[in-house]
Amino acid sequence: MEFELIAHLAAHPDRVYTRRQLMELVWQQAPTGDLRSVDVHIARLRRKLGPEHRALIRTVRQAGYSLNPRLTLETRFRNTT
Repeated sequence: MEFELIAHLAAHPDRVYTRRQLMELVWQQAPTGDLRSVDVHIARLRRKLGPEHRALIRTVRQAGYSLNPRLTLETRFRNTT
């Protein structure tokens, strides 16, 4: 599940997705009940990314989540020099 989530965010960097949108687009299921399962997957993904890369996934207060493309580019540049 986490792979599909980060792949979707990476395909659309800097676009903010609500929990409901992520449930529909990534898991391809209509959200029912509690949407906090998305938060759990985001937290697991951030843990797997580790302290240096966890900020790649940005929480947009009162809106949802997005991938921070600026950090993605900085990380790539740093790793190639």
